[in-house]
Amino acid sequence: MKNNRKKILVVDDIEINRVILSDLFSDKFDVLEAENGKQALESLEQNKPEISIILLDLIMPVMDGFEVLRRLNADGTIKNIPIILITSDNDEENTLMAYGLGVSDFIRKPFNSEIVLKRVYNTIDLYSYKNYLEQKLIDQREELQKQNERIKQFNLFIMDALSTTVEFRSLESGEHIKRVRLLVKNILTQMVEYYPLSYDEIESISSASVLHDIGKIAIPDAILLKPGPLTKEEFEIMKTHTLRGCEILESLNYVQDKDYYKYCYEICRYHHERWDGRGYPDKLVGDAIPIWAQVTSIADVYDALTSKRVYKGAYAHDEAVSMILSGECGQFNPKLIDSFKKIKDKLKDVVLHLD
Repeated sequence: MKNNRKKILVVDDIEINRVILSDLFSDKFDVLEAENGKQALESLEQNKPEISIILLDLIMPVMDGFEVLRRLNADGTIKNIPIILITSDNDEENTLMAYGLGVSDFIRKPFNSEIVLKRVYNTIDLYSYKNYLEQKLIDQREELQKQNERIKQFNLFIMDALSTTVEFRSLESGEHIKRVRLLVKNILTQMVEYYPLSYDEIESISSASVLHDIGKIAIPDAILLKPGPLTKEEFEIMKTHTLRGCEILESLNYVQDKDYYKYCYEICRYHHERWDGRGYPDKLVGDAIPIWAQVTSIADVYDALTSKRVYKGAYAHDEAVSMILSGECGQFNPKLIDSFKKIKDKLKDVVLHLD
């Protein structure tokens, strides 16, 4: 039959002290004995999961109690297994040093057996409860992370569904928004040398980028689906999709995550702005254009060039890259262009993977 009893490790170079302490706890615990610090560490290595507490002397041959404390402190063991010093040493400096190394309590020799029992059991109970609470917190954090991931995936599904509605209305497959999201993520990851964005920020921005053209849902079919060039008047109407998209976002009253809303709003409004100020709707110049809108812009341009549309055929990857780098598609941030150059072949793989 398996022994499920917990263990106490008694570490003392004086045999009679070990015998007295072993007798005190033998009715409820299996008592392990060690006559120096080296033996104590060896016993601990073999029995760590079952040990409830360590009763440790300070002054011992081979390895003293302080060295044991330093090692258990260094590897984190002392956070999970309480240690009570049972010693005749009355030096206050040593006492403070021991507390600094994580000792739970002191019992001075010669000791009263009843006091030892009470303090040891109290310490075990306190550590058990502490460990229980810490594990509960870990479990709760893990569950919250799982819930957040489920919410994140659901939100992503809703965002994709909403944006794909616009894409289908434009007689496109809906893959455009998925490609833009992945292109934005890859470009932003490359741009961290210039713009220190965290992983979570990059994830949020790439997710928000799928709403860049949500305002097109308000553009008349005659303009949105026109197979040929737009007239000047028609193009002016088409340009309003940036502002109409912002109106849609404002009507949602989304305040759960202000940063995420900002990414959505600014990408929607500014993804047609240009570095030289010749974009729309606000003719912003340079870094007045949020970097997430800039990156969405170049991702949108690249995917538009390499995709078939009602008004044009698809350009090959190399030709599309050449057009962007030569300035045929407008002027972009030099840092953005540098990052685009470095990962242009990777961007091709992103598009091919989705196709």
